[in-house]
Amino acid sequence: MATNEPPRRADSLRIRVKLLAEARHLLESAGLPVQYNDLARRAGVGVGTVYRHFPTSRSLLEAMAAEPFRELLDLARASIDEPDPWEAVERVLRAQVRLEIEHAGVREVLATTADEHPDTAAMKAELDQITDGLLSRARRAGRVRDDVEAADLRLLVCGVGYAARIAYGTPADLYLRVLIDGLRRAPGE
Repeated sequence: MATNEPPRRADSLRIRVKLLAEARHLLESAGLPVQYNDLARRAGVGVGTVYRHFPTSRSLLEAMAAEPFRELLDLARASIDEPDPWEAVERVLRAQVRLEIEHAGVREVLATTADEHPDTAAMKAELDQITDGLLSRARRAGRVRDDVEAADLRLLVCGVGYAARIAYGTPADLYLRVLIDGLRRAPGE
């Protein structure tokens, strides 16, 4: 069974939804990796059921990140129509950091290149393609430096998301502002 595709039977779908909800709770409280025995106990199922739905920890993580990732892609798609190219870039960066802070596991999926499910790889490729387009527009407008590509930016923003999650009391906006300022084309370039 593909990791991001819902099961066909109603009871299997209910179990999957319960597993994802409990996995999110475990991820928030205990961090990575989500222990399948703990997940099975919390969801009231056998560990074999967990493995049937999510054969690997990575497949579970990708499934947990799928919905927030789709939200990020929707916002990125909408940013294509933003008249100000710099605003479009900032909007996507802010959305990614917000989702990484609000949804544990999103950063780990965005930061790696080894995806188990083709949908995850396709979403990353689309995000990079949109971001490359936004960066190209901003470059033509003289607003962003020439040496940063979408994949670089995705990883840099993952770093901001990580720092914001572990820096107690420091607002994520400070770290994001430093990154954004570093992306701007310096006067005279």
